[in-house]
Amino acid sequence: MKRKHPAKDHNRMTKHSFLVLNGPNLSRLGKREPEIYGCLGLDDINRGLADAFPDITFEFYQSEYEGALLEKLFECEDKGSVDGIILNAGAFTHYSVALRDAISAIRIPVIEVHLSNIYAREEFRRHSVISEVCAGVISGFGSLSYHLGVQALMAKAAEKSSEGKC
Repeated sequence: MKRKHPAKDHNRMTKHSFLVLNGPNLSRLGKREPEIYGCLGLDDINRGLADAFPDITFEFYQSEYEGALLEKLFECEDKGSVDGIILNAGAFTHYSVALRDAISAIRIPVIEVHLSNIYAREEFRRHSVISEVCAGVISGFGSLSYHLGVQALMAKAAEKSSEGKC
């Protein structure tokens, strides 16, 4: 699923462009274990982001396939099309060395997000192989985790633009 939501006010220049990248089973949000992941579907979360941050251009992408996520990361790097990435890797969080290596290979900041608090779940879900190569991790705030991820990327961008200034 790929959709772009440009800033609503076309007279103002968009400051940032972010990819929201979602992995396996996230297409089932709203239907799959709502007591853990909430009642909102992925489209609802995406719309909420676009509405909450109208000056940001978002690209939303979800795939059940690991290789498709890797290709998307490399495409963004090669094209220079985004300033940051919000990533909910789903189950790939816990074991995908390929995803970890891809994140390490790009220069775009990546914020890892999770709807549930992965550290309060089953033992196998408490370990992320990608956290060490991400700019930050946000976990346990439901759909707000994505909003916090956007705010984190905006803060990272502001930090980068003021480097060397005291």
